Amino acid sequence: MDILANEFLATIVYALLSLALMLVGYKFFDWITPYNFAEEIKEKNPAIGAVIAGIFIATAIIIKAAIA
Repeated sequence: MDILANEFLATIVYALLSLALMLVGYKFFDWITPYNFAEEIKEKNPAIGAVIAGIFIATAIIIKAAIA
């Protein structure tokens, strides 16, 4: 039972770390681009939605490769 608890705790820690790193990646990409993501989303720009989805997917792939 102790091993199961340790694995569950490790999963939670990795999930929180992944979310934090994805947020950092999103903020960094928003900072280096000439437009503001929040304003573009409010204007319902579907291209920005695709860009943000790509950022999250790419960051998740990199994080998974680093963890595994």
